[in-house]
Amino acid sequence: NPILVSACALAALGFAGWRLHRLRPRMRALRQGIEGEKAVGQFLERLREQGYQVFHNLIGEGFNVDHVLIGPAGVFTIETKTWSKPQRGDARIVYDGNTLTVAGREPDRNPLVQAKAQAHWLRGVLSESTGRRIEVQPVVLFPGWYVESAPGVRRAVWVMEPKGLPAFLSIEPTRLIAEDVKLLAYHLSRHVRSVERERVPMT
Repeated sequence: NPILVSACALAALGFAGWRLHRLRPRMRALRQGIEGEKAVGQFLERLREQGYQVFHNLIGEGFNVDHVLIGPAGVFTIETKTWSKPQRGDARIVYDGNTLTVAGREPDRNPLVQAKAQAHWLRGVLSESTGRRIEVQPVVLFPGWYVESAPGVRRAVWVMEPKGLPAFLSIEPTRLIAEDVKLLAYHLSRHVRSVERERVPMT
């Protein structure tokens, strides 16, 4: 029956269009996140000139770490949050050292908790591999946002716009000499290769 076939086809097209419309915000956010991580990664690569080793997209236990820095100021895990700004109202991120609000509201998923967990995981990986106690500083970067931090607060997690990271690093004391940087980078590279081998299916 041509009429029945046409009606079913139109219904299928309508359902597909509705599903695509529902998925569009998620796809846009995913694309924005990928582009943001890529831009931050390119920005971090410039720090190699200052003696830093840079790693991207480390696979953890059910999660990934966007970037890792190892250099004179220490070891850093970096989480990138490429969130859209509101069209109106307060377009600031306010950080008091313990809590964080985005455009006046607390985010559903707390990036501070996520950043601390990533740093804890990397600390365990490096400490177990090297036999040394390795401190790791968690960092959350918000590309394109104005980040307001309370003065004088103890920052368990650094929260900032990416362009502010080099300035923070420049005023930190030297914690790792060049040999330590190479050693930690070697152990982390070895861990990355081990994880990649485990993910490759056996033939």
